[in-house]
Amino acid sequence: MALAKVNAAAVVGLDGKLIEVEVDISSGLPGMTIVGLPDTGVQEARERVRAAVRNSGCVFPTRRITVNLAPADLRKEGPAYDLPIAVGLLLSSEQLTADVSRTLFLGELSLDGTVRHTNGILAMVALARERGLLTVIVPAVDAREASLIDGVSVVPVASLSELIGHLRGVSPIPACVAPPSEEDALPLWNATDLTHVKGQEHAKRALEVAAAGGHNMVMVGPPGSGKTMLARALPSIFPRMAMEECLEVTKIYSVGGLLPPDTPLITQRPFRSPHYTISHAGLVGGGRWPRPGEISLSHRGVLFLDEFAEFGHNTLEVLRQPLEDRVVTISRAQGSVTFPASFMLVAAMNPCPCGYYGDSVKECRCSSAEVTRYNKRISGPLLDRIDIFVDVPRVEYEKLADDRQGEGSDSVRARVEAARQIQRQRFDGRVPACNADATAVEVKEFCRVEPSAQGLLRTAMKQLSLSARGFHRILKVGRTIADLEGSELIRSHHLAEAVQYRPRTVS
Repeated sequence: MALAKVNAAAVVGLDGKLIEVEVDISSGLPGMTIVGLPDTGVQEARERVRAAVRNSGCVFPTRRITVNLAPADLRKEGPAYDLPIAVGLLLSSEQLTADVSRTLFLGELSLDGTVRHTNGILAMVALARERGLLTVIVPAVDAREASLIDGVSVVPVASLSELIGHLRGVSPIPACVAPPSEEDALPLWNATDLTHVKGQEHAKRALEVAAAGGHNMVMVGPPGSGKTMLARALPSIFPRMAMEECLEVTKIYSVGGLLPPDTPLITQRPFRSPHYTISHAGLVGGGRWPRPGEISLSHRGVLFLDEFAEFGHNTLEVLRQPLEDRVVTISRAQGSVTFPASFMLVAAMNPCPCGYYGDSVKECRCSSAEVTRYNKRISGPLLDRIDIFVDVPRVEYEKLADDRQGEGSDSVRARVEAARQIQRQRFDGRVPACNADATAVEVKEFCRVEPSAQGLLRTAMKQLSLSARGFHRILKVGRTIADLEGSELIRSHHLAEAVQYRPRTVS
């Protein structure tokens, strides 16, 4: 019997951490002990490994077995250590002889020896490449996801017995060489085409501007006016994601356990729509083992908050930091974890508790104090981080009954992608390259206003009582409108449209 060492991996936040699994078999009372801060899921690996080894045609040693997961100061969770523990056990008991020093083992074992799916495969395979490991053994169901990482040989295994045959050289398993393409990616959510949205031309234009520049947006209107339908049309006009963005989003969903088995690569921009009863941890992320929340799950996409004013005050206030910094930091006693949060916030709300304040047909039953109190549920600092406010009024019968089709999402997307291409060139290929993320220095450099528009900007600054942030946001929106027209300068009519998108009823 000899000491065996096998490479495994853990996921902390969105990053992989290399774990060395040490297995020692010695004389003494039969039993298996796992040390190195394992959680309950890791402790239960003893029974899974015992049954899997026996059902794979091997002998489980009836001696004292000690398994150490190093480094010992990092907490270990989940069943991903089953396969490396089983391989270490077979190596230590000399039932298997192989050089595994440059190989990473990942996978959960069932009692019959089948290797099951493991969350966070993409992050752990990326770690293998960073550490110079040559081969990664992954569950067969996760092989297409793992093959997204170049420079590492990915070997898919369906069972422990199949892996044993591979390591013995009896039945070698060919490496997975074909990474998934965009054709392999299935749509995770269905987007509404703009041609199906009747009326609301002003709101459609606001959607186009928001998508072109990545601007945060709030829609205000009575119930049934089409706010939710408009928001769900946003993914249909968004520019396509670059491969770098696809990998970022796929990694987040892989770590969160939300990546479908038949969708190894996410190429569609996320659209998340949590209910207003969501908890703080559900929105930001967290838990005993921090996992990404809805904010991070909408990375590179849209976070849609319907019934905006119904969300808890503390829940909404946590949006302020990620809207500025584009990251979410979760602090625990064991340390801090940072998740990416570069998303576009789109919210929809009623103008008052009953929903009909200012409606042309139905009379509002709310007092002025109730309307004011309702609108004050959203704090000024949060509203100051939103670029576009648009009223969505009731749709009249004539427009609903009109059989003529409006402009489709494909033609709008073409204009949006052309504007984004201008922004990519402007920001020298930085990802994401959109006007909403421009810094104060970049606003001064790129948001040049023609002289005749300076008076309009000065008047807007005074009448709307704009803060410095609000002033910059008008310039950013004006820059996006100019990009949609292909104009180098922000002209008066660009600025006038940008000023229209400042808040009126919500303030």
